[in-house]
Amino acid sequence: MTKYSKQIQELVNSLNEKQLRYTNLELPNPKNGEYMLAVFHFVPGKGLNTLQAATEIAAESSTGTNFTVKTETDFSHEMNALVYKLDLEKELVWIAYPWRLFDRGGNIQNILTYVVGNVLGMKQISALKLLDVWFPPAMLEQYDGPSYTLDDMKKYLGIKNRPVLGTIIKPKMGLTSAEYAEVCYDFWVGGGDFVKNDEPQANQDFCPYDKMVLHVKEAMDKAVKETGKKKVHSFNVSAADYDTMIERCEMIRSAGFEQGSYAFLIDGLTAGWMAVQTLRRKYPGVFIHFHRAMHGAFTRPENPIGHTVLVLSKFARLAGASGIHTGTAGVGKMKGTPKDDLIPAHNILQLLAEGHLFEQSWAKIPKADKDLINLIKEDSHHHVILEDDSWRGIKKCAPIISGGLNPTKLKSFIDLAKTTDFITTMGAGVHAHPDGTKAGARALVQAMEAYQKKISIEQYAKKKPELKKAIEFFTKKKKLKESEESS
Repeated sequence: MTKYSKQIQELVNSLNEKQLRYTNLELPNPKNGEYMLAVFHFVPGKGLNTLQAATEIAAESSTGTNFTVKTETDFSHEMNALVYKLDLEKELVWIAYPWRLFDRGGNIQNILTYVVGNVLGMKQISALKLLDVWFPPAMLEQYDGPSYTLDDMKKYLGIKNRPVLGTIIKPKMGLTSAEYAEVCYDFWVGGGDFVKNDEPQANQDFCPYDKMVLHVKEAMDKAVKETGKKKVHSFNVSAADYDTMIERCEMIRSAGFEQGSYAFLIDGLTAGWMAVQTLRRKYPGVFIHFHRAMHGAFTRPENPIGHTVLVLSKFARLAGASGIHTGTAGVGKMKGTPKDDLIPAHNILQLLAEGHLFEQSWAKIPKADKDLINLIKEDSHHHVILEDDSWRGIKKCAPIISGGLNPTKLKSFIDLAKTTDFITTMGAGVHAHPDGTKAGARALVQAMEAYQKKISIEQYAKKKPELKKAIEFFTKKKKLKESEESS
C-alpha cells in the first residue's frame, strides 16, 4: 500500500463510503488505455475538504449523484470516475474517466456534458477549471479527427513553407453582397489566398446569402483568371437549424465552386458540437473551419470556472475540425500569452506534443511501433504525414490566427510559433491600408516575402511601396495608441 503524507492520509480517512467509490490514489496505471485523463485546477467550496469535494466532482461527472442510490450495480461501479492524484500546493486534481462511459458514436458533446457539464454549477466548488485532457489510443479510434487538412489546402493553393495568407472582410457587417464580393476580389488580386466570412455573417437582408455566394464565385473566378493562382473562401454555414445549415452547404456546392476552393465555417460553440460533427461527416472533402466565438466565457485565465484553450482545441481536433482559431499569443489584440495560445496550436498540429500537464500522442498504434517512431520524426521536420496511412493516427488541425495582426507583426508571430503551418486572417491589418484592400494584400504578401528571404521588412520595403506605407501607417497607429494608454 502506498504511504501517503499525513495530510493526504487525513483526507482519505475523512471520506465516506460513497466518496471512497470515486477515489483511487493507488490507481496502478492510469494510462493503461481504459481511461480518459483530466486535470483540473480545483478549489472546494464551503463544507467539504479538497478530496471530499473532488470525489463529488468525480461522481457528478460520471455515474453518481449526491447520495448513494439502491440501483447501483457492480458493473456501474466500474464506470465510476476516479480521483487518482492530488497536488494540494498547486490546487490540482487528476480524475480518470473510463472512456466507455461516453457515447461510442464519436460524440464530443457527450464527453463535455460529463466532464464540464453540471459539475461547473455545483456548490461544492469555488474554482473548477479543466486545464488539460489525455486521450488513450483506443479512445482515439472512436472519433473522426480531421479529414481535409491544412496540408490539403496548401497543396490546392500550390504553396509551401509559408502560412496561408488570409483576411476577414471588414466592416464585419453592413456590406451588400456585391460590395462584399468586391472586397474579396481586391484581396485575391492583391495576392491573398484565403477569405472568410466574419463569424456573425448569415442571411441578413442587406446581404442575402444566396447572392453573396454567387457574387463571391464570380469574384473568385475573375481573380483566379487574372492571377493564375487558386483561391479559397470560407463560408459561414451556421444556421438556426440543421436543414438550413445543410441548405447553405448545398447552395455553395451547387454554385460551381471547384473542390478545394471553399471551406465551411461553423461557429462551433454557439452552433454546437453536433453541427461541427455533422459537417465533418457529411462533407469529408471540405475544410471544416471552427470559429470559437464565446470561448472566452470558459477559457480566460481570470475565470476560475471552465476550461482552457488547449482543452477546446484538442476536442476540436478530436471532433474533426480542419482548423480552429487559437489566438495570437499576445502579438495581436486578443488576450492570450504564448503559453495560452502556442501550446494549443502545437497540440493540434503535431502527432506528439506537450500540453499543460500531459504529453498527447495522436497515434492509434503502439508507441514502440517503428512506423510510428518514423512518423513522429517526419512530423517534427514539418513533412506531410498520414496521407496514405490515416489508420495510424488523427490528422492535424490547423491553427487559425486572427485578431489585431497586420503585416508588421507577421514575422513576430512566426518566430514565436516556430512554424508556418497556420492560416492567418488579418482584417483591419489589410483593409485599413492607406491605399485600400488591394494594397493591404500586397503589403501582407511582401512581408511574407521578406521573411522568406530573411530580410527585415524595413529593408524590403525600400522597393515595395505597399509594404512601406503599411509600416508607416501601423507604426504610427501603434505609437498613438501607446500614447493614449499612457496619458
